[in-house]
Amino acid sequence: MLPKNNLLYPFLIILAGILFFIPFLGSVHLFDWDEINFAESAREMIVSGDYLNVQINFIPFWEKPPLFIWMQVLSMKIFGVTEFAARFPNAIGGIITLLVLYFIGKKLFNEKFGILWVLVYMGSLLPNLYFKSGIIDPWFNLFIFLGIYYMYLYALAKNNNKNTWKIILSAGFIGLAILTKGPVALLIFGLITFIWVLLYNKWLVILKLRFIISYLLVLSFIGGFWFILLAIKGHGYIINDFIQYQIRLFTQEDAGHGGFLLYHFVILFIGVFPASIFAIRSFRKFKDDTDNQKSFRNWMMITFWVVLILFTIVNTKIVHYSSMCYFPLTYLATYVIYKIIRNELRFTGWMKALILFMTGIIGLLLMSLQFFIKYKDQIIAKNYIKDAFAVANLQAEVYWSGWEFLIGLLLILGISVSLWFFKNKLYQIIGIFISSLLFVNLTMTFIVPKIEQYSQNAAIEFYQKIAGEDCYVHTWGYKSYAQYFYFKKPLPENSNSSNLEWLLTGNIDKPVYIATKNIREAQFMEKYNNFVRLYEKNGFVFFVREINIEPEE
Repeated sequence: MLPKNNLLYPFLIILAGILFFIPFLGSVHLFDWDEINFAESAREMIVSGDYLNVQINFIPFWEKPPLFIWMQVLSMKIFGVTEFAARFPNAIGGIITLLVLYFIGKKLFNEKFGILWVLVYMGSLLPNLYFKSGIIDPWFNLFIFLGIYYMYLYALAKNNNKNTWKIILSAGFIGLAILTKGPVALLIFGLITFIWVLLYNKWLVILKLRFIISYLLVLSFIGGFWFILLAIKGHGYIINDFIQYQIRLFTQEDAGHGGFLLYHFVILFIGVFPASIFAIRSFRKFKDDTDNQKSFRNWMMITFWVVLILFTIVNTKIVHYSSMCYFPLTYLATYVIYKIIRNELRFTGWMKALILFMTGIIGLLLMSLQFFIKYKDQIIAKNYIKDAFAVANLQAEVYWSGWEFLIGLLLILGISVSLWFFKNKLYQIIGIFISSLLFVNLTMTFIVPKIEQYSQNAAIEFYQKIAGEDCYVHTWGYKSYAQYFYFKKPLPENSNSSNLEWLLTGNIDKPVYIATKNIREAQFMEKYNNFVRLYEKNGFVFFVREINIEPEE
């Protein structure tokens, strides 16, 4: 029996969110590209005092609207310009998301369903991990989900004339999503709503004049707020560049972000484990639900397939593009779990076998990582790794205690014990998701910082070392935002400071530091012999050009 205290579970959910999302947020450097990108835009707003224009390298950055970056600015005003501050908004977003799931689940079914949905979302791999990141998508997805939810409530109401507030909330949340990441929010929401209308013949609900006017007014005001301000300030060109970028993103493969056709199917199956296994059972009809439950399930099914198919079609393949699917996928998984513990569905052998199989793969992969690190010198000596940059990365001196493999073993043992020794199906499922929840948090705390030391730490260490020096710094041969954030680039005094060619060959007024990769070193030295090589570390090579060193004739 669940306690009758209505405030107990929200309090426990907030406590769990604080416990699992906030600690160690700043224990690892921000990762290129997205995390550093948004954090740097927030830092440049603070440095420049320009809170309207999104900038990177103090140049207008038209790829993203500013709402999430404003959140980071506020966080940095409180905590300072740190990794913790950059990620803190998503930790808060995670706590709010869990509360939203609880209250919606409670309204649809009961408190037990709401609590299960929270556990399923927290205990799945990528949904949990995203709340520890500094990327836009957790808030973007939450706003879209709430927009869909209030549209569902509006469509459900028998007297829509008295439910205009639901339309206002739906439009408001979609507007906030547009202000967070752009018009793709309206595209996703519009497709979902259109297909729902088409499948369930709800034209009279959607095409009411009062509905259309209310929705468009609120959507235009909130979603277009930033764009209107830009136009008033005479920065309309940024709007044009923004629109062109959105079109290009959907029609062309972004550099370094290609993938095979079923990329997002695989990402969701593995990344939303264990929820994805349970969700498989939901793709069938159920007859014993209430009308409200059936309607919401239909909205979630449509949301899942629209997002998955849309971003399967899009040429650019990035993991978080399909992250909006986390909401419907975890709902459908919770739906199946709820029926299992009520003995309306069987927890079948194939489900348990698939859970154990995926557990083994994920756990063994992490355990094998430590094995790989232990014997990396022998592996490198036998020339199994062909990438010279990757080989140099592995030369980083990183302390491993020798016990990190236990995190993978804990996942395997936790889920195996839950399935084999717990007779109660509810305890089995709780054990599965608690094991996964602990696995994600331990991995983020003890493994990810070590991996980061191999991948980018040497470059970030260099930028931090020269921070405060009166100089210029840039990369050559690869794209990065780390040199701006970790060098703490000041407001430019020279308009040429963002011109790479001027930094490389022009009449400079300050020393110029260049970071490149070892695989590009020879090419760089041949082309720019006015630079002096400083040193190489873990695949990154650093050069300097002093003021008195000019190119040879």
